[in-house]
Amino acid sequence: MTAPTNGSGAVLDSVRKLVLQRRIRFIVGISITYNVLEAVIAIAAGNVASSAALIGFGLDSIVEVLSAVAIAWQFSAPDPEKREKVALRVIAYAFFALAAYVIIEAGLSIFGLREAARSPVGIVLAAVSLAVMPFLSWFERRTGRELGSASAIADSRQTLICSYLSAALLMGLVLNSLLGWAWADSVAALVIAAFAIREGLEAWKGESCAVPISALTGERVIEDDHCC
Repeated sequence: MTAPTNGSGAVLDSVRKLVLQRRIRFIVGISITYNVLEAVIAIAAGNVASSAALIGFGLDSIVEVLSAVAIAWQFSAPDPEKREKVALRVIAYAFFALAAYVIIEAGLSIFGLREAARSPVGIVLAAVSLAVMPFLSWFERRTGRELGSASAIADSRQTLICSYLSAALLMGLVLNSLLGWAWADSVAALVIAAFAIREGLEAWKGESCAVPISALTGERVIEDDHCC
């Protein structure tokens, strides 16, 4: 029996492989915990400031966690394929509902029915997320490459995309805070809505990037990985 290798062909001993698998689980656990905290703070701050962008950002974090839970439920069954369609539909509907809500909220702001106020808490949250997400992405990508896990590398790219949303949110909130451009909040919200629609369509077509932790650690092989 040959020893496992990573993507570069280097041989991994069993001890090192276990260390990397535990590291992946740790990264995923940190990501989920951070997403939950991020969602609570963003939605609370968004309600106070009537910010569609902040609320949408928080709801997106909830949907990301829901996606992970749905995939975990799918792969807890003896035959995961039987649950695949239901899991993907749940993810798709959640993203579509998020997009619809954010578009409506942004529209109310654009047409002057609601105006987003300044949100120092939201700015700090977006700045922290913009710092944290790229680091988590880099750490998971580096670990995934050493482990030879394409799914972990793909998941790290998805985490990096979340940092782009943080950047869009931060820009919208800062412009509104410094220049009083309330419409910038709506633009940031629409960027988040567009992202949600894209994610929903991918899930509907069976191309969701959410994968179980066992796939990220290389313990389960997922065929037809569309995320890479």
